[in-house]
Amino acid sequence: MSDEKLSQCSFCGSHKSEVKKLIISDDAAICNNCINLCNQLIAEEKKQEEVKTKTIEANVSYDAIAIMKHLDDHVVGQNSTKRTLSVAIANHYKRINNPPKTKNLTIRKSNIFCVGPTGSGKTLLARTVAQYLNVPFVVADATTLTEAGYVGDDVESMISMLLSAANGDVEQAQKGIIFIDEIDKIAKRTDGSAATKDVSGEGVQQALLKIIEGTKCHVPVSEKRKNSGGETVEIDTTDILFITGGSFVNLENIINKRVNKTTIGFDANIKPNKVENASISVTPEDLVSFGMLPELIGRFSTIISLESLTVDELVKILSKVKNNYLQQYKHLFKIDGIKLKFTRSALKLIAQNCVDLKIGARGLQTEIEKILLPHMFYVTKYLENDITEINIDTDLVNNPRSLIKCCTD
Repeated sequence: MSDEKLSQCSFCGSHKSEVKKLIISDDAAICNNCINLCNQLIAEEKKQEEVKTKTIEANVSYDAIAIMKHLDDHVVGQNSTKRTLSVAIANHYKRINNPPKTKNLTIRKSNIFCVGPTGSGKTLLARTVAQYLNVPFVVADATTLTEAGYVGDDVESMISMLLSAANGDVEQAQKGIIFIDEIDKIAKRTDGSAATKDVSGEGVQQALLKIIEGTKCHVPVSEKRKNSGGETVEIDTTDILFITGGSFVNLENIINKRVNKTTIGFDANIKPNKVENASISVTPEDLVSFGMLPELIGRFSTIISLESLTVDELVKILSKVKNNYLQQYKHLFKIDGIKLKFTRSALKLIAQNCVDLKIGARGLQTEIEKILLPHMFYVTKYLENDITEINIDTDLVNNPRSLIKCCTD
């Protein structure tokens, strides 16, 4: 490269005599004007990001009614649960954004403990709230957690996951939400099933105490950040909201035993009353009897119970909520020019199958996939035979098959 070219800025072409400073490398040069321009562009981009963040925060209402309304758009049923959750979430983020000015006043964190059958919407509720608040959110499986020193994930791995979800932003991570699923699987069993439990379950509960209450821990820098190497950062968990969820199978037996305590005398209740929706009456004492540590339960100020979803509620999940399954599959078939329809009785039968299998909303997609698989597989054959509409009735739900007789399913 000629000396003459190196005497000019490689970006704007200005001669070194026309600028205050020209920085020259082996094969390129840049002037102070271009450096200033680059700095301005970076500063403007950063400012736009800050404005965007403030705009998002400004659009978020911490009013319980607003949170409830958002939940209603995405979660079917569980009205009492959604109301309780909305209040707890609103109070938590009001506490973070408006710390008390009185030094002696400390507002405790409102961690949330969810009890409910499989497929009732525990994870969905937590995820929907996080999306509304625009905060980092992660789901951790309690069954994979182990005590420090054992093979598996220790409890601090959840904080690392949250930091990663926040793109390495420590401040954002410290305002995030961690959902710990299958919390009932680390209970300390006192009955005959103790032999099958995770031997480190109680140890994991002990390890969770400090991190849920609020502590400072050092975790690896988010994997999303480049050139992190072995760097660690300090995360304060004081303002991280912890939500746990578990199905707590057979918890109703403990509740029934509590409700129907044996009495002696003429007024004794000879025929004990069975609690129909036992999870609705759950108390901290019931969870302790199940095998949860009293110290752990004491760190959750809000305990909410979810009911099993009814057939009508499952049908609504299938066809009415935003981004429902029918809408998704109709779009997939529409891409190939095929119209997909379901009769009302077919939708009810699908929902009833999920109720009978006790898998709740979690099983809806599996059921639909099983029904639509033959049709999705032979979609090309359908077009060749001028079949442009598929009407799923109860017969096709009970006996999934293609509409073309020559095709064997």
